[in-house]
Amino acid sequence: MGNLTSQFFANVYLNELDQFVKHQLKVNYYIRYVDDFVILHKSKQKLRNYRERINKFLKEKLALELHPGKSKIIPLKQGVNFLGLRVFYHHKLLRKTNLRKMKKTLITYKQLYQEGKLNYDTIYEYLQGWLAYAKQANTHKLRKKLLEAIEREFPNEIATLQINKLVKKVKNKKRRL
Repeated sequence: MGNLTSQFFANVYLNELDQFVKHQLKVNYYIRYVDDFVILHKSKQKLRNYRERINKFLKEKLALELHPGKSKIIPLKQGVNFLGLRVFYHHKLLRKTNLRKMKKTLITYKQLYQEGKLNYDTIYEYLQGWLAYAKQANTHKLRKKLLEAIEREFPNEIATLQINKLVKKVKNKKRRL
């Protein structure tokens, strides 16, 4: 989550960008979260024009500029990277880099746990946070496999009870949908 005051001030500061995009450019499909934003439009030329005008506005009014490597115009069918997800028309996936990072972290945590340098509660807290993030994408099978693997890797009675509670919560929520 980072520093909450940074998020707050980013939203306050970038409110002028929101107003510019909505009222001056009259963009219909604009989404912003803190300093990440997406604009959807059928016309590449219109998007190029928006990008130029937004970059000019940011430089002149807010002393900011768009990141040249991150400001891209791409077809939606390729998926849009936004908030750690790849968003497509009808589904969302986790970014592969985030999956690799999670697996690497769990391998490190397992090794530290086996050496007695890390307690299970730390692993459980990390897992809870990661699962909450992963729920934002279409990851039901992935989360289920991960929980099963964690249960096998950390055969601890308390851990097993806690993971079983998580699995039941996931199953109950699925039934309600």
